[in-house]
Amino acid sequence: MDFKQLRALVTVAEVGSVTRAAELLHLVQPAVTRQIKALEAELGVPLFDRTRQGMRPTEAGVTMADRARRALTELDRARAEVAPARGAVTGIVTLGLLESAAGLIAEPLTSAVLRAHPGIELRLQTGYSGHLRRWLDEGDLDLSLLYDITGSPSLTVTPVVRERLWVLAPPAAGLDPQRPVSFARIARDPLVLPSPGHGLRSLIDTAARQAGAELIPSVQTNSMPLQKRLVLAGHGWTILPGVGIAEDIAAGRLTGAPVREPEVWRSIAVARPRSGRVPPAVDVVARELLCQVHAAVADGRWPSAEPLIGDGGR
Repeated sequence: MDFKQLRALVTVAEVGSVTRAAELLHLVQPAVTRQIKALEAELGVPLFDRTRQGMRPTEAGVTMADRARRALTELDRARAEVAPARGAVTGIVTLGLLESAAGLIAEPLTSAVLRAHPGIELRLQTGYSGHLRRWLDEGDLDLSLLYDITGSPSLTVTPVVRERLWVLAPPAAGLDPQRPVSFARIARDPLVLPSPGHGLRSLIDTAARQAGAELIPSVQTNSMPLQKRLVLAGHGWTILPGVGIAEDIAAGRLTGAPVREPEVWRSIAVARPRSGRVPPAVDVVARELLCQVHAAVADGRWPSAEPLIGDGGR
C-alpha cells in the first residue's frame, strides 16, 4: 500500500469515475485502474462496484477512502509545516462553519487570514452543528463553530456570542425588527420548520411548549436556504437565527422580527480537539475567527447578538 494508491482510491471514490480520476491525477486511465486493483488485491476485498453509472464504493471502499483521506490530509499538513519560510506561519487548516453563519463569516475571515498569512491553506466545511461536532470528534476538522455546547471532555470550547431566534415571513406580512412576535401569533400561520432531530428544531419545540403554542408545520426540511425559498414562495413563516437572515431582511426579500414569549437564544462557541499539539496555523485561524465574529456583532451585521467573551484580540 502506498500513497499513490491511496490518492487513486480517494479520487475515484469522490468523482465516481476512473477516467475523470485519471484526468485529475494527471495519469493515464490504466495506471489508476492498476492502483485500485493492487489495493484490492492487498486488502483481499473489492473496494468498488463497477456499474453503468460509474464506480460506486463498497462498504469497505467507503471505510478505506475515509481513512485514506485523513492520512493524506495529515501528510499534506506535515509537509506544509516542516519547511516554512523563515518567520512564516504555514499549514493546512480545516475549519467548520455553521451553515447559518457561513455567509457572514467566510469571506472576511478568508481575506484576513490569507492577507496576513499567505502560507496557510484554508479548507472550509459548512454544516449543521451536529454534523460539525461529529467531524470534529472524528478528526476531520481542526476547529469549528458549534452552538449550544457548554463543555466536552474531548473538546476545548470557547464561548463567543449568543443570538436570538427570529421569525421570518414574506414581505406582505410586514414584520418589523423593532416589534418582536409572540409564539402564540406565530402558531396561527402555516410554518416551514427544520426537520425533527435538528438542534434548531429542538430549541423551537421547547419554546413552543413553554408558550403553550402548538406549531403545525406545513413543510419540514433540513436546509436553511430551502426554508427561506419556501417562505418567499408563500408556503408559510419560519424561525431561524438572526445571523442566517440578516441579508434577506436588509435587501427587502423577506421580513422578520425577533421571537418573544418566550425569547429564544442560542449560544455559539469555537471548539477544537483537546488532544495533541495545536499547530501555529490553527491557532492563527482560531484567533482571526474570534475577531471576525466580534467585528460582525460590533458592526451590527449580526442581528440580536451579544458577545460572550472579550473583543477577540482587536
